[in-house]
Amino acid sequence: MIQVTVWNEFRHEKTDETVQAIYPNGIHEQIASFLGEDQFEVRTATLDEEEHGLTEEVLNETDVLIWWGHMAHDEVADDIVERVQNRVLQGMGLIVLHSGHFSKIFKKLMGTSCDLKWREDGRHTRVWNVNPSHPIAEGVSEYFELEQEEMYGEHFDVPAPDELIFVSWFPGGEVFRSGMTYRRGNGKIFYFQPGHETYPSYYSKDVQRVIKNGIHWCAPTENHYPSYGHFESLEK
Repeated sequence: MIQVTVWNEFRHEKTDETVQAIYPNGIHEQIASFLGEDQFEVRTATLDEEEHGLTEEVLNETDVLIWWGHMAHDEVADDIVERVQNRVLQGMGLIVLHSGHFSKIFKKLMGTSCDLKWREDGRHTRVWNVNPSHPIAEGVSEYFELEQEEMYGEHFDVPAPDELIFVSWFPGGEVFRSGMTYRRGNGKIFYFQPGHETYPSYYSKDVQRVIKNGIHWCAPTENHYPSYGHFESLEK
């Protein structure tokens, strides 16, 4: 069984009535609820917990970490960011959602500003499946639509992805690379754009399917991972 930790800064839900109405128990709990339907073993962690809920023990028991943040990126301690980075390099999968593009961990792993254009106007988006043979796109139609989603537009200042899976179109004419994969060390990373806190994107069955597929793809394999450091000669 894949061990999943859903991390959320859990701030908007405590202060914004609109967000409270959509995610009364927090974005992390909504994500955890639909993941539980697929027999993942799920735990949650939030910013205000000790060590942000991401202790060495928790991370060592995590196969895939899901990350949602927005208003408190700077409050994440640098030593915790380094701890998460090390686990990714060791093989833990990482799924970064929506405004997590500006998180310390994503910027550290990408090595760029991870900046973009944005506009919150409450209009719809059309998410195009541009890599239909990819495992993350399994069961996803040619495109799907969300009635409301924050506009994210190019240029998205990230490295060229290993694989581009989804491209989103917005009514203002913008497009955005909304589903991309990367590999860092032994770990796999999936960035997925939908999920603004004032819209019910995480209730969408299409969004839920993509996240579930992403977990299966990001999870560590049984492959043999290399050792590092001093190495004795194999030849005598």
